[in-house]
Amino acid sequence: MSIVMTGGGTGGHLAIVRAVKEALICDNAQKDAKDHPLVYIGSTKGQDRAWFEKDEAFDARYFLKTQGVVNQKGLAKVRSAGLMLKAFFQARKLLRKHDAKAVFSVGGFSAAPTAFAAKSLGIPLVIHEQNAAVGTLNKLLKPYADVFISSYLEESPIRAYPVRDIFFDNARIRKEVRTVLFLGGSQGARAINNLALKLAPELHARGIRIIHQAGSANFEEVQKAYRDLGIAQVEIFGFSDKIPYYMKEADFAVARAGASTLWELAASALPTLFVPYPYAASDHQYYNAAYLVDRDAAWVMRENDVSSEKVLALIERGMEPYSRRLMQITEKGGASSIAELLRSYA
Repeated sequence: MSIVMTGGGTGGHLAIVRAVKEALICDNAQKDAKDHPLVYIGSTKGQDRAWFEKDEAFDARYFLKTQGVVNQKGLAKVRSAGLMLKAFFQARKLLRKHDAKAVFSVGGFSAAPTAFAAKSLGIPLVIHEQNAAVGTLNKLLKPYADVFISSYLEESPIRAYPVRDIFFDNARIRKEVRTVLFLGGSQGARAINNLALKLAPELHARGIRIIHQAGSANFEEVQKAYRDLGIAQVEIFGFSDKIPYYMKEADFAVARAGASTLWELAASALPTLFVPYPYAASDHQYYNAAYLVDRDAAWVMRENDVSSEKVLALIERGMEPYSRRLMQITEKGGASSIAELLRSYA
């Protein structure tokens, strides 16, 4: 009687899987028995393998050959649809093989075959939507889901976002800015990298420490740029599992507004200027950020509006009111609540 988790492609989706997986493992550990085996079904495309291929917390891990259909054209769209259909039948076999009692989907093209397979077999489907603007697949499946979870919807049975406990445990009230964290994601964000480099001389002159996620592809380029500026006291990285630590260290952040990053920053009570990715589907990153901005707990600027002068003006503000409001908006236990729901089916 297994619980199957599916979906991914991007870190935002996969962070949800990881948080709920950890909550399920914790519950099993407290009972001193793993009575609900965990299975992950993702895609060969995207970041799924990098996150979970070697994750032995799952009893089984499968990566089906799929790719997005919606954004394809012509023959590429037909080929993508064919891959999805083949993966759908593979997913049906896997759900039967592992006696799946519930399927937890976080959306993205990785989730499509298993989510549709679950409905075709009458297996309960629980969907988590990370963004304020509902994704294409989740919008399609919402009427058929047994439970649809979103932190942005009043009617959602679980409102707490499934953030790992470590972010809440590391939360603290910020006052003055002594450390700034630039978060471009593991893939990097050129706009945030350029902004950080423009700000670096002034931040350095003010004695403000810099932590910078430049992205794996841009790491060496950004590292050289800091050397050319004569700034040695900066911590630069591409991909890292130390994000909770970096958020704990920082007093102010500049970041994209992917849902998981946004809620991790909120759980950390870290005041943030969000610079949304301008090409995100349905402009969902802007609407994610707007949820916090409307509650006077964050700031948002479009890429073409942001400037070093505007950022420095924010840094000079007192951070304490924003930090306190973030603590009031977020709450612990989202992942545990979803884990409990999934266990009730199994």
